[in-house]
Amino acid sequence: MPTKERIEKIKRVLSLRQPDLRIVLEEVKNIHNASAVVRTCDAAGILYVDIISAAEEPFPVNEAVSTRAEKWIDFCYHTSTEACLWKLKERGFKIAATHLTEKAVPYTDLDYVQPLAIVFGNEAEGISDEALSLADYIIKIPMLGMVQSLNLSVSVGIILYEAMKQRQEKGYYGLRRLPKEEFERFAKAWLTSKNSKESG
Repeated sequence: MPTKERIEKIKRVLSLRQPDLRIVLEEVKNIHNASAVVRTCDAAGILYVDIISAAEEPFPVNEAVSTRAEKWIDFCYHTSTEACLWKLKERGFKIAATHLTEKAVPYTDLDYVQPLAIVFGNEAEGISDEALSLADYIIKIPMLGMVQSLNLSVSVGIILYEAMKQRQEKGYYGLRRLPKEEFERFAKAWLTSKNSKESG
């Protein structure tokens, strides 16, 4: 049975979740990176993470790296990039794709206050042509070194904290963003015996 303090913490954290800011991971295979991304998403108030895997492979999470943050994230699974992104578009989301190209704008130029899904590709190949073609925005993290790439989890962290900064300035973390019914549904799930342990 969760304590009163635990119940209050769960409701407080859930109140900070940003349902209109989503992370989309396309064919991510590296367990360490996937786990670190999940941990960052929880820290930045992300509730929904979309997982694209054409082979329907299970999303790889190492609890030692994620610190069990996956308990507090709602994963949505898709077997097609096109289906995933069109579904988000139909729900009013703009799509931002991370990709190093001449057309890409610095990640700090993007408006993260709008309903937004940010697509990150896998470690070896980046995002797919399908994701690029469906993106409303193409963004990049400026780099000055010889190697023009960053670790996936680092990239997610840099961009998410820019989004967090913009949303804090607009007061988005100062009021509950989830509709009442959705809030109550997640609160009940988070307070189950499986998720309400004092750890995590």
